Amino acid sequence: MIMKVSVTSWSPCTSPSSHPHFAGHSVHSALEDSWYVAHVPSTLFLCFVAESFGQNYPEEADGTLDCISMALTCTFNRWGTLLAVGCNDGRIVIWDFLTRGIAKIISAHIHPVCSLCWSRDGHKLVSASTDNIVSQWDVLSGDCDQRFRFPSPILKVQYHPRDQNKVLVCPMKSAPVMLTLSDSKHVVLPVDDDSDLNVVASFDRRGEYIYTGNAKGKILVLKTDSQDLVASFRVTTGTSNTTAIKSIEFARKGSCFLINTADRIIRVYDGREILTCGRDGEPEPMQKLQDLVNRTPWKKCCFSGDGEYIVAGSARQHALYIWEKSIGNLVKILHGTRGELLLDVAWHPVRPIIASISSGVVSIWAQNQVENWSAFAPDFKELDENVEYEERESEFDIEDEDKSEPEQTGADAAEDEEVDVTSVDPIAAFCSSDEELEDSKALLYLPIAPEVEDPEENPYGPPPDAVQTSLMDEGASSEKKRQSSADGSQPPKKKPKTTNIELQGVPNDEVHPLLGVKGDGKSKKKQAGRPKGSKGKEKDSPFKPKLYKGDRGLPLEGSAKGKVQAELSQPLTAGGAISELL
Repeated sequence: MIMKVSVTSWSPCTSPSSHPHFAGHSVHSALEDSWYVAHVPSTLFLCFVAESFGQNYPEEADGTLDCISMALTCTFNRWGTLLAVGCNDGRIVIWDFLTRGIAKIISAHIHPVCSLCWSRDGHKLVSASTDNIVSQWDVLSGDCDQRFRFPSPILKVQYHPRDQNKVLVCPMKSAPVMLTLSDSKHVVLPVDDDSDLNVVASFDRRGEYIYTGNAKGKILVLKTDSQDLVASFRVTTGTSNTTAIKSIEFARKGSCFLINTADRIIRVYDGREILTCGRDGEPEPMQKLQDLVNRTPWKKCCFSGDGEYIVAGSARQHALYIWEKSIGNLVKILHGTRGELLLDVAWHPVRPIIASISSGVVSIWAQNQVENWSAFAPDFKELDENVEYEERESEFDIEDEDKSEPEQTGADAAEDEEVDVTSVDPIAAFCSSDEELEDSKALLYLPIAPEVEDPEENPYGPPPDAVQTSLMDEGASSEKKRQSSADGSQPPKKKPKTTNIELQGVPNDEVHPLLGVKGDGKSKKKQAGRPKGSKGKEKDSPFKPKLYKGDRGLPLEGSAKGKVQAELSQPLTAGGAISELL
């Protein structure tokens, strides 16, 4: 039965029993449904909405991205066009998320990559590895701009949202550090208790403030420019007991942020209320999200691109819990492969897509795309079974004599108007609320050169006569190159500057959580990262050919391998080449 009423306002509620008009009444509530109360003059109607108006969250698995290496962490750029994945062997694999193909591989570190962050314009990447090194990379060239060596392992790196000259670093057992890349200087942020240095930190949405949290549940809000304390409060578990802060995450839109704590509760706060309360305030969280049945601890939490949903990855299994922020109800649980442990979760900035990492593979979760042909052609009908078609008498006539000409009204009349096809309107999803235009220098995509396996001939190469003359000139030119390199007139590739960051009172024997338990020297666990002495791209290439002997296809060993390599390294003369092969 459909009723038409004059509704003056709507207010969402988690269940009818929580509304003051229905206090004391027991009403059934479903998991994935929402309740709305309509306030009508002198009358109250309860409306039950079976499905939300626009489900903007993923519902099923949509494939995987295999980086060849073991993936550990991932992050989207600001527009969601590129996905950077940090791997176990120190490489950073950049995926083109539209084509789902690898756009670039950067041989970044020797040890596993544990944290990544994109700059605002997408041209730079900052990465941290388990050997305590933080590096900045040029995404287009793949070169390292500069490095910073810390005394303890790095838990998180984050660019300033508006100033890519500043990077926030969270080392283990140390106060957070803010790096200034232009002059390689650093500032140690103030902490609440010098004895408690298990501190996590994060920039707010626009980088005006830095929020820090320690193991005693104390949150400090610092002014980014001056590091002055602006506000503070303590997260409690309902009584006087405190709980450790595991992570702080901000929404891309709005002023909300969430705090993941050791008591397995995700608390959502409004940043404006925190600033209003000031120092030692007592703000109440907007929502408290938790798994009451299984008491699941959370590995990683983040907001959706529009800030309306929150996803949390379980620390026990590959499972993603999605809540609606405004109401606080659980709308979906996404289950991955049984027995796998979750490492990282990232929500696409613009679309309802989630990337999660488990067992070294990136899993993609998206909405179920249902084909709706009637959206393109209103008169299109889907048939369950064959129907005999009756042809109209005038259907195949060149001109329909019986057809009456309709008058041009509304949309038909608007067709005669001129349409502007030259000016480009900015995409609202790519602009912040305080911006009108998109960044013209932003790096949205990476150019990819096609790989030709066996080119028969080069159509753009020099003619055969030119090849002969160029071979004769090679000897003289090579001599000149040797002399110029010896003189130093042609400088080699610039080596990135490495800065040692000295932190007072920080232990040097800490081991990153990704690498296992501290002090277990007899552990037989396989060492992560590339073997010692391996350099750069030669070792990284999975397609590097191996040397084989005979027709049996067995790898060469020992002295035989060295002999063949020595022979291959010697240039063959024109006359001796054929005799050697025979």
